[in-house]
Amino acid sequence: MKHVIALDVGGTGMKAALLAQDGSVLFEARRPTGREHGTEAVVTAILDFAADLADEGRSRFGVAPLAAGVAVPGTIDEENGIAVFSANLGWRDLPLRELLGARLAGPGGAAMPVALGHDVRSGGLAEGRLGAGRGVDRFLFIALGTGIAGAIGIDGRIEAGAHGYGGEIGHVVVRPGGPPCGCGARGCLETLASASAVSRAWAGASGDPDADAASCAVAVDAGDARAAAVWQHAVDALADGIVLAQSLLDPSTVIVGGGLAEAGDTLFTPLRAAVTERLTFQMPPEVVPAMLKDTAASLGAGLLAWDLLSMEVAA
Repeated sequence: MKHVIALDVGGTGMKAALLAQDGSVLFEARRPTGREHGTEAVVTAILDFAADLADEGRSRFGVAPLAAGVAVPGTIDEENGIAVFSANLGWRDLPLRELLGARLAGPGGAAMPVALGHDVRSGGLAEGRLGAGRGVDRFLFIALGTGIAGAIGIDGRIEAGAHGYGGEIGHVVVRPGGPPCGCGARGCLETLASASAVSRAWAGASGDPDADAASCAVAVDAGDARAAAVWQHAVDALADGIVLAQSLLDPSTVIVGGGLAEAGDTLFTPLRAAVTERLTFQMPPEVVPAMLKDTAASLGAGLLAWDLLSMEVAA
């Protein structure tokens, strides 16, 4: 059975799979990233996990993986296979493609082909081909987590932009002069509508320092007026960001994933209404929940690996 390694490296854990060419999962595994042990230990953990996955493939199917795909957070240089910077994992200018290719080299010493992708864009790729965007020619993927990131899908691929920052909807300013953002601007979408922003607002409104976005959603469903105000504040900001993106990109579908999307209709019912209220000349997008949950980035990494093999054959 032909297969590739699909690996998603997160801040606390790694998710992996062996992926067939049609996108079906042949094997899944998870491990901690181990960032508490330092950057060198994280890199070792990635290489060891990939090597173990290659062994698993050989054991199960009698053949080695044809390639590997790895999705990582932070800033990356996809073309040269370099993980440029990650604040969470501590690396700078890490030649991840080279390191993985060498670790996974075949008996003759030839490096395994390795594709490097951004975690959110990889997740968007998987949602576009295998999930909620399947069959959709233009979509915007938004991941609502600790921050907010996004990906622009066009005809089955992800548009990264001229400099690799395409889709960064979390840093669209929706409230000029608003809360300071880690990027240096004020009023960015992620300062108002991310899970961490909702958690901060709800902790302040409820007086419970341990309150988080999930408990805010529960309180909204229970009819708590304070929670409803916090939630609507975030929904309004998110709707403003989506309408801005609609004006610029005109996607037919907006796919919303990440932890905040787990609230289901508590999020999507008011969000769809808020988007509709704000549209003027724009065609309304279909706003839908992501389907692949926390496996999207690893699946996307595997798809990148298959794409890399296809390009090598075409060349």
